[in-house]
Amino acid sequence: MSEKKNILIVFTGGTFSMKVERKNTSGAIPRYSGEELLKKIPEAREIANISCYDFGKYPGPHVTPEIMIELSKQLKIKISQKSYDGIVITHGTDTLEETAYLIDLTIKTETPIVFTGSMKNSSDPDWDGPKNLCDSIQVCLNKNSKGMGVLVCLHGEVNAASEVTKIYSDEFDTFQSLDFGSLGFVQEGRVIYNRFPRHLEIINTEKVNSNVDLLTVYAGMDEKFFKYSADNGIEGLVVEALGIGNVPPKAFDGIKYVVEKGIPVVLVSRCPAGETDYIYSYPGAGKHLYKLGVIFTDYLNGQKARIKLMLALTKTTDRKTLTKLFEGKIKEI
Repeated sequence: MSEKKNILIVFTGGTFSMKVERKNTSGAIPRYSGEELLKKIPEAREIANISCYDFGKYPGPHVTPEIMIELSKQLKIKISQKSYDGIVITHGTDTLEETAYLIDLTIKTETPIVFTGSMKNSSDPDWDGPKNLCDSIQVCLNKNSKGMGVLVCLHGEVNAASEVTKIYSDEFDTFQSLDFGSLGFVQEGRVIYNRFPRHLEIINTEKVNSNVDLLTVYAGMDEKFFKYSADNGIEGLVVEALGIGNVPPKAFDGIKYVVEKGIPVVLVSRCPAGETDYIYSYPGAGKHLYKLGVIFTDYLNGQKARIKLMLALTKTTDRKTLTKLFEGKIKEI
């Protein structure tokens, strides 16, 4: 038998760490440390030599950009201190895709980094945490996982952090890559890849500018929310537009107000899949937004575009550079 490889498991909380507290709230709350969880999943240590790091017990909605960037810093320290064959990070599923994407953008390493979580807590008879954890370890151990960027593994599916999103509120197969499909899957311990991530990017920073708002456009939207954000000191704005990248005329006036204040505006679609483009030219349409200086994205949803802009603004505020970055023409800054 070959020698077991070394895997670091980073526990950050989420449903994975929860149990139902019947005496007080009768609801699931963070409860277990990493070592306590590993005792419940002894099969994990049969697969690899496991080291455990308790980063926190955060429910997904409690994770902030500042916590995410601190996690990035701690991971860099761990990677520099010891040569791991892979790192698995457990995380609350509500914000998992955002944290995974931030780590993907800020850590450049060949070492596989895999995010996982669970849709059921440890008090549920169908707790999916153990299988997700063991599958994620197997992904780390697969030689083809090196240099793939940060990965997300739940329900036997392997996805790129840059492409995946949570699409169901309570289903096991909630994490999917709607534009390009999964990278591969785990079947009885075997990891099978079908493709590589579409592209990998790096923003070399250990800071995050969380002063970035995200607004979703709706039918009949006017300028008031845009003006409110701009007048209250935001340094960046992400707009989830209609369709391929269009907004109502009065919302256009609001976006113009933001742009004229020198604030970068990034445009995505509120549709769950697809990119933005400037092909229409009626009032409020993409051609006018692009001419105004709005930055169009290359296959990103709103929450990921905000993560990217928060990191990018720590490096540059130049609109031309930001445009190239969001159009996928720059791979590293």
